[in-house]
Amino acid sequence: MPRACLICGKAPISGRKYKRRGMIKRKGGAGAKIVGNTLRTFRPNLQRIKILFKGVVQRASVCVKCIKSGKIVKA
Repeated sequence: MPRACLICGKAPISGRKYKRRGMIKRKGGAGAKIVGNTLRTFRPNLQRIKILFKGVVQRASVCVKCIKSGKIVKA
């Protein structure tokens, strides 16, 4: 089963994690410098719940944003 929401299709996306050094300017420093970056994945908050989908009760991975907004009907 893919790590994607059944309703909106939200799936993992790749990004970067930055390592910074130095004090930021608004705190009186010379500015923070990026001294390293690493690839990482941002994963959606998926929950496996029973839903009513196309007239059939089934277990599916649905993101919390869809659950909260009421896009699904819990079985």
